[in-house]
Amino acid sequence: MTEKQAGPRIVHIDDVEPNRRRGGDLRVLLSPKTVGSTTGFMGVTLLKPGESVAEHYHPYSDEYMFVARGTIVARLDGEDVKMSADQSVMVPKFTRHRVENTGTEDALIVFHLCPLAPRPELGHVDTEERAGEA
Repeated sequence: MTEKQAGPRIVHIDDVEPNRRRGGDLRVLLSPKTVGSTTGFMGVTLLKPGESVAEHYHPYSDEYMFVARGTIVARLDGEDVKMSADQSVMVPKFTRHRVENTGTEDALIVFHLCPLAPRPELGHVDTEERAGEA
């Protein structure tokens, strides 16, 4: 049995290495790995103007996105949805989606996915290659 950490586990954005495989700067902050969560995970996406996250879908999880700063276009199953700060959207499981910063300032998107996939490698299916990956 693992020893439980006393008190809440605080995770600072700088505690997590950026993931740039799909574009932008994605950081999973609260997860089974970082805090022992059992039902979902939460993180942030940082996008500079013109940056995007490649299209993908989640076969096990709904994704909740909140635009904390900036202006983005979320393409959901091919339909462009313009969003700005203080707006949110739910992306149902199996919905192909990508996000792009279409504004002139950095964008910050908070995301949460739940429930968890049975194994981490099953939770994300890429449907678009990043430039230079072909």
